[in-house]
Amino acid sequence: MFGRQLEAARVYQATAHHALKQRLAGAQIDAHQRAAHGFAWVATSVAALEAMADWQARSTSALDVDVVQLAFAETLAQLVGGLPMGQNELFRPADLGLGAEARALAEACAELLDADHVATRARVAGALAAGQWPTDALGDTDLDTIRDQFRRFTDAEILPHAHKWHLANDLIPDATVEAMAALGTFGVCIPEAFGGLGLGKLVMCVVTEELSRGWIGAGSLGTRSEIAGELIVLGGTEAQKAHWLPRIASGEVLPTAVFTEPDTGSDLGSLQTRARWDGDGWVIDGAKTWITHAARSDLMTLLARTLPDAKGYAGLSMLLVPKPRGTEAEPFPAEGMSGSEIAVLGYRGMREYALQFDAMRAPADALLGGEEGQGFKQLMRTFEGARIQTAARAVGVARRALELGLDYALGRKQFGKAIVHFPRVADKLAMSLADMVLARELTYAAARAKDLGKRCDIEAGMAKLLAARCAWSNADCALQIHGGNGYALEYEISRVLCDARILNIFEGAAEIQAQVIARGLLEGRN
Repeated sequence: MFGRQLEAARVYQATAHHALKQRLAGAQIDAHQRAAHGFAWVATSVAALEAMADWQARSTSALDVDVVQLAFAETLAQLVGGLPMGQNELFRPADLGLGAEARALAEACAELLDADHVATRARVAGALAAGQWPTDALGDTDLDTIRDQFRRFTDAEILPHAHKWHLANDLIPDATVEAMAALGTFGVCIPEAFGGLGLGKLVMCVVTEELSRGWIGAGSLGTRSEIAGELIVLGGTEAQKAHWLPRIASGEVLPTAVFTEPDTGSDLGSLQTRARWDGDGWVIDGAKTWITHAARSDLMTLLARTLPDAKGYAGLSMLLVPKPRGTEAEPFPAEGMSGSEIAVLGYRGMREYALQFDAMRAPADALLGGEEGQGFKQLMRTFEGARIQTAARAVGVARRALELGLDYALGRKQFGKAIVHFPRVADKLAMSLADMVLARELTYAAARAKDLGKRCDIEAGMAKLLAARCAWSNADCALQIHGGNGYALEYEISRVLCDARILNIFEGAAEIQAQVIARGLLEGRN
C-alpha cells in the first residue's frame, strides 16, 4: 500500500549509512555519538515501517488500513523533520548533513505527508470508542489460542489486583505464581525433553505482552526464567540441564539474574565480585545491585570474576548458585549472603535489592558448562532473547496505558459530552494506537528472526528501543487524558506511568541499544 514511500525511506537510510561511515573515517564511534545514535533511530524507524507493511499485507480491516496510514505518515514526518531520541533530543537530518536527502524524501512522500489526517485519526479514535481494535491475529491457530488463554488469565487474575499489589509493594502472590506456572509461563522456550513447552520467541512475546498488559511485574516474572533457561540450554552441562531445566519450567525453581554491580552499569568488563575455588566448591565475595526478585528466588545465575589475572571480560564466569527461598521475616537466610531492598517508583511485585556476598558458598558443579572464563560470552547469547522479551513487556504496558486512557475518555464528561469526542483527546488515542502497533510488529519481526536461528542483536535492539519509547509516550498521553486524576495514586495510570519509565533503562538503556544498532550496521551485520 505504501511501497513507494517505504522504498524512499530505505534510500534515505542507505544515504544516512554512507554519511555516517564518511564521518567516522579514522574516528571512534563515541566521537560522533549523536550522529551514530541518530542513524540507529533512522534505521529502527525504517525497520518498523517494513514490519508495519508486512502486517498490513496480512490484515484486511478498514481500521488496520487507517492505523498503517497514521504510522507511515508520522514516521516519515519524523525522518524528514526530527526523530525523538529522548524527551529533549531530536535527531535532525542536518546532524548528518542530510538536508538535501531529507527534502528528497519529503518530495517522494509528499502526497502522504501533505495530506490532512484529521479524519483518519477521528475514525481510529471512533473505532476504539466503539470497542474495535486492530487485528492481533498471527495467522496461526495455536498462537492465537495461546494469546486468548493468557489474555483471559490476565483479565481475571492480574488486572483486578495489580494496582492494590503495587500500592502495598506486595510480591506477586504465590498462588498467582503457581497459576502462571500451570499455564506454562516459565517453560515457554525450554525444550520439551526438559519439561518445557519447546516453543519459540514469538510465543514468548505473546505470553509476555499479555501478562505485562495486566502488570509489568507479572510479565517480567518470566524474564528471569527465560534468561536462566537459555543460559543453561546453550551453555550448561548435560547434568546441569537435567537438574535445573525441569524445575525452572515447572515453576518449582524461581531464578534471579545477578549481574549488575555498583558503579559498573553496562560496563560488565569491570565487574569485581570474585568467586574462588577452594577445593570443595566456590567461595563468593562482592556486591551486586539492582537484583530483581532476589529474596524469593531459589537459584542465582551469578556473573563473577574467577580468573583474577585475566583482564576485562576474559576473567568472568557464570555460576549457578542455589539458595534458600527467603520470607518476609527473613529475606536472605543463606549463610554468607545479605541484602537490602531498593525502594522504587514502579516495577514492583518482585522487589529490587542490593546484595552483599561474604564467603558465600556455591557447590562444586556451579560453574556453567564446567568452564571458566566463558561467562560474558554465555551471557551475551541471552541478550537477544531478553531484549526481545523486554520489547514485548513494553508493548503490553503501552496497550494497557491506551486502554486506561480510552476508558477514562469514554467515562469522563466535560461541557456536556464525553471527552473522547474532543479532537485533542481523540488524537492522543489514535496515535497511541498507531505507535503501539508499530512497536508490536517490530517486536514480532525480531522474534521471528530469532526463531529462524539468525543473529539478531540489531533487530532485538531496535525492538526494545522503539517499544520502550512507545510505552513511555502512551503512558504519558494516557495520564494527560486523565488530567489531575492521573496524578492521584488511586488511579491505575499513575502506576503504569512509573512502570513504563524503567523500560528505557533496564536490559540495556536506550543509548546502549542505539550504540549496538549503529555499530552492528556499520560492521555490515544486517
